[in-house]
Amino acid sequence: MIRFLFTAALSVFAASAHAEVEIREVTSPGGINAWLVEDHEIPFLALEIQIKGGASLDLPGARGAVNLMTGLLEEGSGDMDARTFQATREGLAASFGFDVYDDSFSVSARVLSENRGEAMALLRDALVNPTFDNDAVERVRAQVLSIIASDEKNPNRLASAAFNLAAFRDHPYGSSLNGTVESVGALTREDLIAAHQNVVTRDRIYVGAVGDITAAELGALLDDLLADLPETSAPLSPDVPFGLGGGITVVPFETPQSVAYFGHQGIKRDDEDFFAAYILNTILGGGGFESRLMQEVREKRGLTYGVYTHLVPKDHGEMMIGSVASGNDRIGETIAVIRDEWARLSADGVTAEELDGAKTYLTGAYPLRFDGNAPIAGILVGMQMQDLPPDYVINRNALVEAVTLDDVNRVAAELLRPDDLHFVVVGQPVGLESTN
Repeated sequence: MIRFLFTAALSVFAASAHAEVEIREVTSPGGINAWLVEDHEIPFLALEIQIKGGASLDLPGARGAVNLMTGLLEEGSGDMDARTFQATREGLAASFGFDVYDDSFSVSARVLSENRGEAMALLRDALVNPTFDNDAVERVRAQVLSIIASDEKNPNRLASAAFNLAAFRDHPYGSSLNGTVESVGALTREDLIAAHQNVVTRDRIYVGAVGDITAAELGALLDDLLADLPETSAPLSPDVPFGLGGGITVVPFETPQSVAYFGHQGIKRDDEDFFAAYILNTILGGGGFESRLMQEVREKRGLTYGVYTHLVPKDHGEMMIGSVASGNDRIGETIAVIRDEWARLSADGVTAEELDGAKTYLTGAYPLRFDGNAPIAGILVGMQMQDLPPDYVINRNALVEAVTLDDVNRVAAELLRPDDLHFVVVGQPVGLESTN
């Protein structure tokens, strides 16, 4: 089934400066849904696939299995070893990418039209018939263990890890998807097979395709590529409340400057006030050098090179977080300034000038995301994952413009809770001690 959805004029900085983007919903004969933008000017296809679940589906005692499994998908499939698989892919001038996040598993493919059939057959083998042979497992395991060891020496990683553990405890969000030295070292081939069967499935799959392919061709391609995957995946993780109250946690680490990771409860992506919160975050710490925190902490006081905040609406828990680094003797002052600005913005709100500036920044930056087939395919998948309608790309800037000063200031009073801010500080901070 092919259903026309809409046509919109967007600024697309790819093959041409402006192009009409027609998004169609395609349902394959086998029942796989996708969004498609046809573009036959260049003989090239960008395909993005996302499957909900991701590393949060690690089984008890097997933390890191989904991540290790993902890293092995280009390391041999069917009757090919890793070297043969890579040589075949390179011979087809195809690019595959596999990645995993807390809540999703992703596949990216970039293929030339003339090699599309062979490239998709190779990708199908990687997804359906990974070999997980011992040599490849040990090689990729060593790479993961090296990353874990490096993270244990990185103050930024240590700060975020300590914050997430305190906020989410034994939920998967509370630990690194890489796993630990112990958990990764203990993973077996059977663990990897289980991770593959639980995660790489058809029941929570989302597809975006952009390029030289028709709707009928895409439907057939998806059935050939995905029909033999397991029909259902493991149950999703439960929702988890943010479990960290206000205060300071100091993690001693020998370094000339301290790193602070801070935040509190956030807002869901489907909340009716999300756009107001998004604009608020841009003004507070998400808008680069023009943000409040950058002005107060860096420009006026010279306490840091950069300070940033983010809304993080995960599928099963949401945060509003930030990060900053400052000298060990100045991190205490830095934290005090951030707390004060958090409280001032909560109490007094933003100005009309700040609101207008944030809207100009956000609406001007949005079209720049559509800078090629691959980014557009990624946007299509992201919209579906967030249950956004296809005309969102037309209406998104209007949704930003519709937010009023009263909206932002009401949300500021509700969302920003300075007493709930918790700072995890990694370093040798002078005059700071853990409060709990």
